[in-house]
Amino acid sequence: MAKALDFTPRVPTPHEQLQSEVAVSTDALLEGLYLLRQLHEHGVLDVLGKTVRGGEGLVASLLHITGGESGTTLLRNVTELGKTLSALDPREVGILGSAVTAGIGEGARHVASGKGIGVGELLGLLRDRDVQVALGAILALLKGMGHALREANGDLAQTPNQTEVGR
Repeated sequence: MAKALDFTPRVPTPHEQLQSEVAVSTDALLEGLYLLRQLHEHGVLDVLGKTVRGGEGLVASLLHITGGESGTTLLRNVTELGKTLSALDPREVGILGSAVTAGIGEGARHVASGKGIGVGELLGLLRDRDVQVALGAILALLKGMGHALREANGDLAQTPNQTEVGR
């Protein structure tokens, strides 16, 4: 009677495994190499390397990538924007954000209806409590902006109309 042979297939070498994987993934490898070349040409790999190594020369590399003087201006503006956003109360921003969202929806519905608004209707809307609250918020925003702009210019003296309304 025949006896079964014990056959153990040969384990492929790492080189053979790599060749078979390259053959299967040729398209993906070509796309990856193209992306890697683009990242290298634009200096992104240099910035990432410096970030991983601890950041030595990182700011200089970022400025070089962003284009010199315009990059410096960009970084300053981003810094100022960050300061401004960090000073805002998240609860107040949430309230105003939802109010703006509701207002945009209402405005879109009005535009979709296709009807305009006359002077009489405008005067009637001034008696609407929602319109009064919104106008008050807009006017308070303008007042705060005006005060901050005058403060930035060093002009803090009250004008005659401000004393008349008790501001």
